[in-house]
Amino acid sequence: MIDFLLGHYSLLTHLIEFIAAITGLLCYKKYKNSPAKTFIFFLLFIALFDSLGNYTDYVKPEKALHFLINTKLEKNHWWYTLFWDVGAIVFISYFFHSILKNIMFKKILIYLRYGFFIFSIIYICFNWDKFFIQFFEIFDILGGVIVFTCSVFYFIETLGSEDILEFYKSIYFYIAAVIFIWWLIISPLTFYDIYFKYDIKLGFVDEAFRFLRYKFYLFANIFMYLTYTFAFIWCKPENKL
Repeated sequence: MIDFLLGHYSLLTHLIEFIAAITGLLCYKKYKNSPAKTFIFFLLFIALFDSLGNYTDYVKPEKALHFLINTKLEKNHWWYTLFWDVGAIVFISYFFHSILKNIMFKKILIYLRYGFFIFSIIYICFNWDKFFIQFFEIFDILGGVIVFTCSVFYFIETLGSEDILEFYKSIYFYIAAVIFIWWLIISPLTFYDIYFKYDIKLGFVDEAFRFLRYKFYLFANIFMYLTYTFAFIWCKPENKL
């Protein structure tokens, strides 16, 4: 079973991403007057950009993108760094800013969002060559801190309001809880990315860690996107725009 899942890792990941995004679109009418609608578009964006990130499958001799071989765009590190490590964090902080009511929490998230974005641009500029051949651990660490901060702010605000009485019906609870758990699972893998290095002649340096990493990502993604699918159907709209 595990071998089957890992053998179809990419297909399964894209499938559950699109299931969550399409479910959100089908439920769009229910959430069109709430901030949740922006999260639906975010999931659609993730599904599309993640699929496009697989362009490297065609950067091979006799395939459509063979002309990218030996260029900076041969690998997709830059793609995922730009749209996931940086872009997703900026969106998540923006989304939580839109659903929080506490003025101090909202101000903190504004400072964190702009500070992280500016730092990311500067860091990429100073590490331009590495931008195309590796991921930056510092982005994962800072991104994790921002995600945890967003989730904790939401939980604190919910605990101090009447919303706690029906928290299980709030789509924002599922969004906050799942993102928190997902990043809690995935973030530690960042410190072991030295074993995820790829050599053109030797292939992946540590195949055992490669498959372990895929297992963590696959099951974490399945948990996250299926939970969002359930939440879109189960929850009721709130926080009108």
